[in-house]
Amino acid sequence: MILNDVQTGIQTRKARKRVGRGSGSGHGKTAGRGHKGFFSRSGSSRRQGFQGGQMPLFRRVAKRGFNNRQFSPEVVVINVGTLGEKFEAGAEICPKVLAEKGLIPSRFDLLKVLGDGELSSAITVKAHRFSASAETKITAAGGKFEVISVE
Repeated sequence: MILNDVQTGIQTRKARKRVGRGSGSGHGKTAGRGHKGFFSRSGSSRRQGFQGGQMPLFRRVAKRGFNNRQFSPEVVVINVGTLGEKFEAGAEICPKVLAEKGLIPSRFDLLKVLGDGELSSAITVKAHRFSASAETKITAAGGKFEVISVE
């Protein structure tokens, strides 16, 4: 192996194929499209999912039922234990405060507080939904929970 020849022939940016520029270019006359037929014409292209005339997969697979996922509200959850760790006693917690601290994403429809973890300090939590265990843990710690109405 000769070290000078290692890099020869390697192209980082390959020049595009300029078709239809005469017979001397090697891509003249039919411009690599062959003779006649659908794909020799302008505007010819296969649609997405085309399988050469075979019945396409998306038509072979049965489609049943209705999926409501795209219309359902995006619910973000946070645990009582996380609130107890991140906030001191007497804090008033709402979705805006949680988003500013980075505990929940900024874009969502509903906030639900779940009862996982321990809560020792009394805090006021405002959210759209609460689990039963979250409600009992917040009240047992001496805090309050308020349900925000959905606009």
